[in-house]
Amino acid sequence: MKKIGNYEIYALDLGSFGLDGGAMFGVVPKVLWQKENPADDQNRIAMKTRCLLAIDRANKRNILVDCGLGDKGDEKFQSRFNISAYQLESALSVHKISPHDITDLIATHFHFDHMGGLTYLDENKQLASRFPNAKIWTQKRNWQHAWKPNEKDKASYLQENFAIYQGDSRLQTIDGPEEIYPGLKMVLSEGHTTGMQHPTFFDSSQSLIYCADIIPMSAHVRTAWVMGYDCYPLTTIEEKKKILRDCVEKETIVVFEHCPHMDAATIEWTGKDFGVKESVALS
Repeated sequence: MKKIGNYEIYALDLGSFGLDGGAMFGVVPKVLWQKENPADDQNRIAMKTRCLLAIDRANKRNILVDCGLGDKGDEKFQSRFNISAYQLESALSVHKISPHDITDLIATHFHFDHMGGLTYLDENKQLASRFPNAKIWTQKRNWQHAWKPNEKDKASYLQENFAIYQGDSRLQTIDGPEEIYPGLKMVLSEGHTTGMQHPTFFDSSQSLIYCADIIPMSAHVRTAWVMGYDCYPLTTIEEKKKILRDCVEKETIVVFEHCPHMDAATIEWTGKDFGVKESVALS
């Protein structure tokens, strides 16, 4: 746990899944990335769905950042991505919280591995909201993109995960960087997908940024290590450099949503590239 301002911040492990290692590291040769992230017989590397829970007791807010894969996928879907059991309720219960107690859910972007848990199939096999009392915070541009994605990432935007929120008063669209609550602001990036946002918690002496898919694992701290999934990889590189320079200067904690090795870390400049300075446990 990390205390920043009014927020108690916890990492929640919602389960594991696997994606193709080559896709996760783009042009980086396998001989390099497999040292830290060995692949299985289908070339998939092990990854986490690590979300954040921020509890603001003073203002009675339970804020969740992303909500993982969910449990709607059929057997073929589960097998393709080597998905483990969805662990949201058990992860929340450690903090004596249920999905109904979440007041705010921040969507970094609507790719299925980040927001698949937003909906579930009820007893009548109808789509329903898993977080009925939560405001859903999204960038306006990502919400629009989710409905009409480009050829590069359209397979990652599954409308069953978010369509029930069309026209819903709980959907809060943000248009650009914004401090939605005191000590909680959004930083934007465009390289991975249109309008991805990165919640940043801060007070007068410390800060923490949830990097989602711009720096999904600790290995991706290296400048040129970007995903083949990125819509605009050169943009990702420039955005990473800007974010990481700021993180080095301010000693900001970087949270890795998909890293199997650590929750988060502080960052250093080695003289040649960025690297992990010290791992930080938030569980």
